[in-house]
Amino acid sequence: MAMESSLWSTCDYSHNVTFFYNWVGKKISVVWTTRDFVVIGLGLTVCFIVVLANLMVMVAISMNHRFHFPIYYLLGNMAAADLFAGIAYANLMLNTGPWTSSLTKEQWYIRGALIDISLTASVANLLAVAVERHQTIITMQLHSKMTKRRVVLLIVCIWAVSIIMGLVPSLFWNCECDLDDCSTVAPLYSRRFLIFWAVLNLLTFFIMVAVYTRIFIYVRYQTSYSSRHTSEMRHRQTVVNLMKTIFMVLGAFVICWMPGLVTLLLDGLLGKASHANAFEKFCLVIAECNSLVNPIIYSLRDDEMRRTFKWILCCLCRRGADQQRELSPVEIDPPLPEEDLGPVQKSEDRAVLTEINSKEDCWTMPGV
Repeated sequence: MAMESSLWSTCDYSHNVTFFYNWVGKKISVVWTTRDFVVIGLGLTVCFIVVLANLMVMVAISMNHRFHFPIYYLLGNMAAADLFAGIAYANLMLNTGPWTSSLTKEQWYIRGALIDISLTASVANLLAVAVERHQTIITMQLHSKMTKRRVVLLIVCIWAVSIIMGLVPSLFWNCECDLDDCSTVAPLYSRRFLIFWAVLNLLTFFIMVAVYTRIFIYVRYQTSYSSRHTSEMRHRQTVVNLMKTIFMVLGAFVICWMPGLVTLLLDGLLGKASHANAFEKFCLVIAECNSLVNPIIYSLRDDEMRRTFKWILCCLCRRGADQQRELSPVEIDPPLPEEDLGPVQKSEDRAVLTEINSKEDCWTMPGV
């Protein structure tokens, strides 16, 4: 028995991906099943929406000069992380099911690393936004006094930590030298690494709870103090709006991440006894939905952001209508009598002038 344990503890890098899946009892589909089609179809749909929503946020922040402040730079970086999450998850969906057995270990590690990097960056950006808002509200400022250099440094640190977290399993913290430590959810990952990653995200969650709780208590105290000089309606509305934002942020994080974090913890602690394979893909889809909820909470609740979205969509629709009008066939009427050309020519001139003005309005950003 001791010899068998010693044999499995040696590092043998010749094993392929299928070996690890068979070792932990995770079945690789030979043919496409209904469950595979449902998961892939739902996942790709969510990815498509995530990419479009976060791309819209990034375009709006870059085009509207009113958003060129630290908080919006962080929101733009969070949108970039969520957009990357959508692309990474789409890559996962296109390399799952029966395709898994054809992956090399390097390809498998890259597939997992993309997911880890994107989701870690998204969570780290959520924490950065929470800390920035705490600093702004406590100091009673409209925008943070953080310089662009510090904002860039913070963004670089977020991506550096995310990349390190994504590369750790492939570099050294895996189970290729200890097969008894293999995860059932991610067969090449170490169960101890999954416990560490889940606990780290739960710690981030509790830090966010503490930050937003302090913001709520502080603003409630300030509004109760200032309500002596303002109307009671404004005081109540301020508290209600703040409570909505707090519960939306925390509620979205709990709903989207808690099932996946609990699954990782159970898999790390119990291994095969956790039966995590039965629902781990659906938990991953729910976690990915957090990348869709983020632009809704942090961007669509901003009136200026909504106006910028409408402006972008109107420009896109107007350009599409102009292109369709240019491509549509035009019927040429026979020439009119010479005496009737005057009013017709004036009407055409007005139409052309209106079309030129509409195109110029499309390139003029309101309020920029």
